[in-house]
Amino acid sequence: MKLPARPSARPSFRLFARLVAPVAAVLLAAACAPRTSDTTATEDATTGTLRVWLFQEVANGPKERVVDRAVAAFEKRHPGVGVRVEYIPVDTRAQRVRAAFNDPASAPDVMEYGNTDTAGHVRDGGLADIGAEFGAWDEAGDTDPTARASVTVDGKVYGAPLFVGVRALYYRTDVFGELGLTPPRTQTELIATAKRIRQEKPGLYGIAVGGAYTYGALPFLWAAGGDLATERDGGYTATVDGAAARKGITDYTSLFGDDNCPAATCASMGGNATVTAFASGKAAMAIGGDFSRAAVEAGAVKGRYAVVPLPGATPGSIAPAFAGGNNLGVLRGSSHRTLAVDLVKTLAGKRAQRELFDAMGFLPTFTDVRAEAARKRPFVKPFTDTLSAGTRFVPASPAWGEIDASLVLPTMFQEVISGRKDVAAASRDAAAKMNAAFAAAGRP
Repeated sequence: MKLPARPSARPSFRLFARLVAPVAAVLLAAACAPRTSDTTATEDATTGTLRVWLFQEVANGPKERVVDRAVAAFEKRHPGVGVRVEYIPVDTRAQRVRAAFNDPASAPDVMEYGNTDTAGHVRDGGLADIGAEFGAWDEAGDTDPTARASVTVDGKVYGAPLFVGVRALYYRTDVFGELGLTPPRTQTELIATAKRIRQEKPGLYGIAVGGAYTYGALPFLWAAGGDLATERDGGYTATVDGAAARKGITDYTSLFGDDNCPAATCASMGGNATVTAFASGKAAMAIGGDFSRAAVEAGAVKGRYAVVPLPGATPGSIAPAFAGGNNLGVLRGSSHRTLAVDLVKTLAGKRAQRELFDAMGFLPTFTDVRAEAARKRPFVKPFTDTLSAGTRFVPASPAWGEIDASLVLPTMFQEVISGRKDVAAASRDAAAKMNAAFAAAGRP
């Protein structure tokens, strides 16, 4: 059974216009935040009711139907066991999750969480290590390596990947046809193509980019051979100020200006704004996710666009993309650990992921199931090709949540775009802020 769904509260991607508080103050608050108390369960009951928290989607009905079928199958296998599902708003999850970690009596047994939250939840003592069970699961062998990494901290597995999301290059087929253009094969060609379109059609952005679009910018940094940080013995050191990273930052920020996407407008744009600009017909290209298709299909460019992988540094290469997505985990305080692990396998298993793809468009985390999805819906192929080419992830550190919330990377991009700092100074300052966060957070 399940609780009635709450009103939809799925937020759009964060639009960063400016810093609302000094980064140092945010990092200090993070350093002083208390960790949760020890909530390790003392029993492993085989009867009773399991509580589950899942995220409320914008259109949640199809997800609920998939979950209901999976829960019914689970309850049939376990007579005397019930499952109570609650769909929680994403934008208030942080407060509820922290409270749950401190009070097992009010906590769920199983919880959906964003894959960038893994390390923070582990640091806070909220998730159970289910590595033994995951390793023995026959379906786990087909899990995408990056998805597996998103549930792994210090070699221990704290859940099962539920779905992944990546970004690729949307482009206007009508504009490209009119100007005799072909999809760019390198990032250098991408930049040149964007600027040519802007020159030929001044009313269009060649490519819509955003100074606050972290996950649209990172493929440029990664394609240049740079990275956000390096890990050693469980600790991280920022490398965003390295020579290769600076090359990627330079390439991305070169797209801001009157010759492509004017800084006055585009510096504050986030991911949603860039996709909206493309969907409304204001841009000839944009970096959008598989999850952006519905918005584009509902826009003015319906029937006049196509998608290819975002090109990398060399002809024919694909730029590494950020592998976003959600996971399912068992709370450490669950008094139904064995049942909870089995429920996670049911909700995140191949059958459920196939159904979630059909119902919601969520890309499966199993490579074989994802290949089936691509054959079923050709639109998915550029995204599955991007995944197959190799994706990247953010540092698996509890500090990442603070770095992200403190707008360290958007501030760096915006400082360069505005001319307040050059790439060397902006990246050096961003690295210093990241290192302060890493030091304050410590290891998970």
